[in-house]
Amino acid sequence: MDRRIDDGGEVATTYNITAGQVIFFPQNTLHWIKNVGNEDCFFLLFFSTYDELQTLDVDDVFFSIPEDIASRSLKPAGGINFIRKFHKQTEDQGANLPNNLAELVMNASYLQSPDSLVWRYFFDLKGSKEYQFPGGVIQKAHYWKNGSELSNNEKIFSEFLNEHENALSLSTLRIYNNGLRQPHFHFNANEMGYVLSGCGKVGIINTQGIIEFNIHIGDVIFFPIGTQHYIKNTCDEDLLFILAFSTGDKLQTLDMDDYVQATADHILAQLFFRKQSEFKKIPKFKEDQAINLP
Repeated sequence: MDRRIDDGGEVATTYNITAGQVIFFPQNTLHWIKNVGNEDCFFLLFFSTYDELQTLDVDDVFFSIPEDIASRSLKPAGGINFIRKFHKQTEDQGANLPNNLAELVMNASYLQSPDSLVWRYFFDLKGSKEYQFPGGVIQKAHYWKNGSELSNNEKIFSEFLNEHENALSLSTLRIYNNGLRQPHFHFNANEMGYVLSGCGKVGIINTQGIIEFNIHIGDVIFFPIGTQHYIKNTCDEDLLFILAFSTGDKLQTLDMDDYVQATADHILAQLFFRKQSEFKKIPKFKEDQAINLP
């Protein structure tokens, strides 16, 4: 379960989440997450900063404020004596679970907020459209300039994401056995990815040459903006990523086959010292080859 509070504290948005879904917190948005299930709840979190992350929890703020200031602000029954009943715990309470929780909380009911609020901060990535390629599948929690393929709720997320600076766009990338996410680069975003399952090989092409390395479950990859890169599945099972892009605008990507096809064959002939007719052998497919098979 997730909850966030808006400017002025007038509207607190509460909603349930489950595996495969995306949550979005704009910068400086007060929020909390509570596990209401019977098993551990695991999140993969991406933050739109490359500096040291700075976070301040509510209890840290409370215990840093002088007692008289807290009392005048909250005006509790009992005044400053009420404030003095609270004691800072010795352990960091960033992830909190009191031993006597059942004694402390008598009623923990939450009302689900309306979709018009929830979908600003939530996207059902697992249930969204699958973009099929010969060698895999991509699903996207992005901003769309043309939202004609989106549901009304998905449009809410798309537009709200685009309203915020330093937002992130997320995708899942599934590459089938022996599939290749062909060489490509992004014009307007850094890319970071986490390997959820499978294994593979990554290639990065820069001015010094090519760098290749193997990846496995739990590994993180990073491609700076404009970096040519590719990913190949080297396992028998699917290679699955969750990817984050450092933009809330439409992600701009160019694949190798697209830019080769867009370059005049006489330019390619001169560049590669091959006859112009040779480049007629490079086919153009009706189906997008972003993720392809041999």
